[in-house]
Amino acid sequence: QQTLENIESTAQNGGNLLEVAIQAAKARATVGEISQAMENVFGRHQAVAQSISGVYRSEYEGDDEFMKIEEKIANFSSANGRRPRILVVKLGQDGHDRGAKVIATAFADMGFDVDIGPLFQTPEEAAKQAIENDVHILGVSTQAAAHKTLVPMLIEALKEQNAENILIVCGGIIPEQDIPELESIGVGAVFGPGTNIAKAALKVLDLIE
Repeated sequence: QQTLENIESTAQNGGNLLEVAIQAAKARATVGEISQAMENVFGRHQAVAQSISGVYRSEYEGDDEFMKIEEKIANFSSANGRRPRILVVKLGQDGHDRGAKVIATAFADMGFDVDIGPLFQTPEEAAKQAIENDVHILGVSTQAAAHKTLVPMLIEALKEQNAENILIVCGGIIPEQDIPELESIGVGAVFGPGTNIAKAALKVLDLIE
């Protein structure tokens, strides 16, 4: 405990943090405890996921599929009183967020209401955000091979909150042999690398109509 207090003191007053961290490790403090001692002083960085707008629309406006998507969204909005809303999430230790941002940007340009979750969410946190944001679709972007573990946990978290009505779709690096298993537990659609974004949007709209 004294070595952890030394870390906090050094962080507050200046000094060699590496030296006191090594001393704490020698005293059998864990990496988490050492990190927490520094976080108590410095705080923790919170990455904010952001998307841009207009890129996809400028390229595809007037395209037949794009116009079909806009029509479907208009029909959905008329029937439900609001546009289809999707939350795009990254679960666990998967920090590869470029694909998620591409999807978020494209879907927003096509007329979806889009929310992006922060990096490194737990399934429970993602489920909570989806429910609080009242989304129709929860899109899981996965690049780190944890889909067979984290997606079932996400589905269970939604069930515990009586939110099975939220459609779950997955996209990213998912081996074909894993797709039937995901679909069998309730995933509505799985989109692999190179999927045409417009076709993915049409599929999602078909599933929530």
